[in-house]
Amino acid sequence: MQAARGTSLNSSETTTPPSARRPSPARLIGLVAGIALTAYVVDVGTKVLAVARLEPGASYPLVGDLLQLHLTRNPGAAFSTGTEYTVALTCIAITALLVVLYLSRRLGSVVWAIAFGLLLAGIAGNLTDRLFRSPGVLRGHVIDFLMLPNWPIFNVADICINAAAVLILVQAFRGVRLDGTRTTSDETPEGDA
Repeated sequence: MQAARGTSLNSSETTTPPSARRPSPARLIGLVAGIALTAYVVDVGTKVLAVARLEPGASYPLVGDLLQLHLTRNPGAAFSTGTEYTVALTCIAITALLVVLYLSRRLGSVVWAIAFGLLLAGIAGNLTDRLFRSPGVLRGHVIDFLMLPNWPIFNVADICINAAAVLILVQAFRGVRLDGTRTTSDETPEGDA
């Protein structure tokens, strides 16, 4: 039903502009910070417990043979690659952390904010090990302690990084940009749903 001059009387026919549906930048930054801080504390706390309570080389079943605790120190990157490049990996992690912090100011989507919060926590968690654990600053070994069958040993920071990667891929496949706008097939931006 329409009133004079074509104005709709049905509230179901009115649409909210995409910019009005997006959370404020301050809320998104708060979400990034809250997720990053929470996941970072969990990562560091579990690493401290692993070092204090687990014997290196021993395995402790959590869920039978499916998930075990197994303390190891990793000087390299994922899958223990690049073990001779620990200082370079630390510098790359510092750069990645700064880039994510910079890009976080442009976020316009809750999903992107969650992904960036997890990514920040993961990078910061492993970077903390590289900066403060033995054998020394910039050369520290990352504490890994979660073990699945036929998979490299990992930690909570690694889980955060992988979860962030999945969310980033989801946003890319959905065509949602960092600022929350959506790209259609003809490259015209729309608001994020």
